[in-house]
Amino acid sequence: MSKLYAVLSGVAVVALLGGTLGYIQMQRANDKFAECRSSVVAGGGGDIGGPFTLVDETGKTVTDKDVLTKPSLVYFGYTFCPDVCPLDNARNAEAIDLLTAKGYEVAPVFISIDPERDTPEILRDFTDNLHEKMIGLTGTPEQVQAASRAYKTYYKKQDTGDQYYLMDHSTFTYLMLPGSGFADFFNRDDTPEQMADRVACFINKS
Repeated sequence: MSKLYAVLSGVAVVALLGGTLGYIQMQRANDKFAECRSSVVAGGGGDIGGPFTLVDETGKTVTDKDVLTKPSLVYFGYTFCPDVCPLDNARNAEAIDLLTAKGYEVAPVFISIDPERDTPEILRDFTDNLHEKMIGLTGTPEQVQAASRAYKTYYKKQDTGDQYYLMDHSTFTYLMLPGSGFADFFNRDDTPEQMADRVACFINKS
């Protein structure tokens, strides 16, 4: 009897895996961006992104419709970040330059998760040092939290009791396309060249 159960369990697992593989293949067949993606996970991320209201580097209140008017690389970080944020956004800026050289217009967007310190003026200095096209956004704690929730990002203040606190946060860069929204994400291992190639693929097929 135990052998029979084992056989039946094995058949069930094979059927489940086969069904999952079939579903993934079907999803990819219906996905015009399938060959651009680095994984099938990104293809199911349609709930990433959404409306937001924030404050830009000039102090003006803006929405996602004002900011994401072209293909955009969106990153959540903070200006006091000692290493990760500057490195990631310098990499993103290099990808933007590679895309510009190929004739693609893409905007780098930096959304602060530290509205307590990141005023529009501080953001402007930070983004201007990284790339002349980079858009810096901040806002009230509630506005920033709403934007973070929309993009499924994580951040948490390390409360040290002084102004030199650090922030724990996720480090994905999101590719957003006008009209269709979230397209793909990039992690810290992706090079500027890899990012540029994948972004160009998405733009060509959109």
